[in-house]
Amino acid sequence: MLSVPRWAAVAASLLLLSHRALAVPTPGDAELNRDGLAPRADDDWHWVATWTSMPQLVEQSNMPPSPFTGGGGVFKDATLRQTLHLSIGAERLRLQISNTFGGSDLPITAASIALPQGGKPGVAGIDAATLKPLTFNGSTSITIPRGQVAYTDPIDFSVPPQTNIAVSIYSQAGQSGNSITGHPGSRTTSHMQSGNRVSAATLSGGSNTKHWYFISAVEAWSPPTTHAFVILGDSITDGRGSTDDGNNRWPDLLLARMAKANANANLTIGVNNQAAGGNAVLSGGLGPTLLTRYKRDALQVAGVKYVMIFEGVNDIGGGGTDAGTQNGIGSRLQQAFAQIAKECKAAGIKTIGGTITPFGGSGQSYSNPTREQTRVKVNEWILGSGTFDATVDFAKLIGDSGTKSQLARQYDGGDHLHPNVAGYQAMAEGFPLDFFE
Repeated sequence: MLSVPRWAAVAASLLLLSHRALAVPTPGDAELNRDGLAPRADDDWHWVATWTSMPQLVEQSNMPPSPFTGGGGVFKDATLRQTLHLSIGAERLRLQISNTFGGSDLPITAASIALPQGGKPGVAGIDAATLKPLTFNGSTSITIPRGQVAYTDPIDFSVPPQTNIAVSIYSQAGQSGNSITGHPGSRTTSHMQSGNRVSAATLSGGSNTKHWYFISAVEAWSPPTTHAFVILGDSITDGRGSTDDGNNRWPDLLLARMAKANANANLTIGVNNQAAGGNAVLSGGLGPTLLTRYKRDALQVAGVKYVMIFEGVNDIGGGGTDAGTQNGIGSRLQQAFAQIAKECKAAGIKTIGGTITPFGGSGQSYSNPTREQTRVKVNEWILGSGTFDATVDFAKLIGDSGTKSQLARQYDGGDHLHPNVAGYQAMAEGFPLDFFE
């Protein structure tokens, strides 16, 4: 039986910033600043992100389906409804909406929050009794400048840990151009319909897609002892191979394990996924590299106390197979991880490093003996260098005990790179909860 660790008395805090500076508020700005609360008796409380997704420029193949993309813009006279799986509970919430990678200003005409029908992820319906409008500095509408993020006004909306919420956004004018901010690897169904349907009990007759757009964080108003756990990663953390609308990525399963250890109601560490499929540490890949985004996605997170680095497979697998190239990649990965860990330590943030999991196997383009040597070398450094406050040997947890260069058969998602749900469960079960003590 799991004992309740000391972090049961801690709550999670996260505020994801744009990769550009936040707008300096001026009179009339619609909540572009980090504050915006009326004085309360709990003045020593602070904002905590209970959910995040790593914002990135949406590739053309992941744009909303027609007619929600077309005519020189996106979501013109359309409502977008998305469900999000929160980690910690709260009585008060606010949302962060990102136009970080937008090619133009993002006009939002109306928005709402509710519990989804049946409490389920990925559904088009809501529990109408829980519906509340979202506002921006008292207004139902806002135009978010290109490259900026905005915050909704705080709203009283009580949710227990591990709650799914539904957020609806309507834009009358739509966002012009075809450069928008989103998170393609949502593994969650989002729904869209023409017209202003933010208050509709369900969306029907429109379209759906398995991507998120615009929303980059949901934050909870929480006690001063709360702290955030941020996971920096790639598609393995983003949940490739997990079940659509299943919330069974390994961070989700870790969250469930932590909730069980704390009888759910006492869950106080928010688990925040800052990963993206195809992401790389050094160069290339999809989305901003880890070296260019870690300050936004980790160091600049409000109240952050715990950061995990679990990345590097795309750098190794995407690099040339000659020894010189791979030696260079291995050395630069170590330098990058050391740099991030050092900055975290200077900011009073504990770090945990995860070993790079195997990718050997027939048909897997990354599979190569020289690349495998780099993976082993980097993993030995992660485990033995003392760079991190703690480590977790994911490679050992889900790797084949015989070959070691391959995923264990029972954990292989089929492409010899991404684990299946059983593999994600093994990773969650093997994560050292005493890291949070």
